[in-house]
Amino acid sequence: MRTTWNFNTAGQIVFGRDAARQLGRIAGSMSAKRVLIVTDASLVDAGIVERVTAPLLEAGVAIELFTGGQPDPPLYAVNEAVELARTFKPDVLLGLGGGSNMDLTKAAATLLTHGGTCHDYAGDQVVPGPVHPMILVPTTAGTGSEVTAAAVLNDTEAGSKFAILSNHIRPCVALVDPMLMVSCPRSVTADSGIDALTHAVEAYTAVDNEQFPLPEGEQTIYQGRHPLGDLLAEQAIGLVGRHLRRAVSDGSDVEAREGMALAAMTAGMAFSNVGVALVHAMEYALAPVSHTSHGRGCGLLLPYVMQFNSPARPQQMARIAALLGEDISGLSDESAAERAIAAVHRLKADIGIPARLSDVGVTADHLGAMAEKTCTVKRILRVNPRPVSQEDAASILEAAL
Repeated sequence: MRTTWNFNTAGQIVFGRDAARQLGRIAGSMSAKRVLIVTDASLVDAGIVERVTAPLLEAGVAIELFTGGQPDPPLYAVNEAVELARTFKPDVLLGLGGGSNMDLTKAAATLLTHGGTCHDYAGDQVVPGPVHPMILVPTTAGTGSEVTAAAVLNDTEAGSKFAILSNHIRPCVALVDPMLMVSCPRSVTADSGIDALTHAVEAYTAVDNEQFPLPEGEQTIYQGRHPLGDLLAEQAIGLVGRHLRRAVSDGSDVEAREGMALAAMTAGMAFSNVGVALVHAMEYALAPVSHTSHGRGCGLLLPYVMQFNSPARPQQMARIAALLGEDISGLSDESAAERAIAAVHRLKADIGIPARLSDVGVTADHLGAMAEKTCTVKRILRVNPRPVSQEDAASILEAAL
C-alpha cells in the first residue's frame, strides 16, 4: 500500500504556436553547440525538419540528422542512431516526430550514457541514472511521449514489443508547437487523438494511490490515482471533447490543433505518473492480431473497457460524460456513466475509429489467446480499478467483437 504520491514530468515545457522558433535560444540555455535530430524521412519531405533546423542553424548550432525513425521503433534503428551519435558527439539529442521517434530518442539517449543494449533497461526503473540531454518535439497530438517516462520498442527478431520505463528518460525540454501538427494526416490525427483520450480516461479512473497494490521492494513509475493526476486528466478529456472532431475534420484549424496538443501533453503528464490500465493491456494482445496502430486499437477498445470498469468508478465516469459535453443534469452517476460510454462510441464513429474488433480482422478464434495475453501484463493491470480475470478479459473482448 502507498501513503504518498509524487509527480515527474519534463524538466521544462515550452508550449505554443511557433514555439519551434525558440529552439536556438533553448539550445543556448543548454550550452549545446552540436545537436543530433532524430526523425524520419517523411518529416524531411514535409518540410517539418527544416522548421526545426532553421532556428538552430541561425544560433550557430551544428546539426546532424538521423532520419531512420519508423513506427514501432525497432532495436536496429536505436543502434543506428547511437552509432551516428557516437561519431557526431552531440551535446543534445532532439527527437522530432510522433511517439515512435521520441521513444527512439529516449532509448538512444539511454545507451549513449550507460552503454549496453536496450534489453538491459527493459522494465520499470532499471535505468541507473540520468541519460544524455534531450529536447523532444512532437508532430502529432497523442502519445504525450514528450513528457512521459516510457520508451516502447520493437524487438523484430523476437516478434514482440517491450518498454523502458524510468523517470530518468524524461527529457530536459518538451517543446510543443501546434503549428508543426497542421500537416498531420487525418487518420493519424484521429488515431493519436483517441489515444490521448484513452490515456486521460485510464488515469482518471485508475485504482486509488492509497490502494495501489505495489509489492514490497518493487519500484514503478506508476502509482495510482491522485489529485494532480485528476486535474490533468480532466483537462485533457475536456479538451478532446471540444477539439478532436474539429482537428480531424479540418487540419488547418489551428485552435483545434492547439487544443489537441495540450490534451495530449496533459494526458501524458497524468498517465505517466498515475498509470494506464486494462485498455493498454488488451491493446498489447490486439496489436499482433490486427496490425492496427496503437492509438486506433486503444480507441476501439476504450468504451468496452469503460463499461467493465464503470461499476468501480461511477462518479468518475459521470464526470467524463460532462467533460465530453453530455447533459447529465438530474441523472444518477450510473446513468451518467452510460452517457460517457455512449459519447465515446459516437466520437469513435465521427472520426473514423473502427467500432468493433471484427472490423480490424479479429475473429472469435482469436479471443482466447488475446484474453490470456492480456492477463500477462500485470504491471499495468494492477492500475485498473477492478481486478481482471482471464474470464473477464474474454467477456470484454467478446462484447467488442
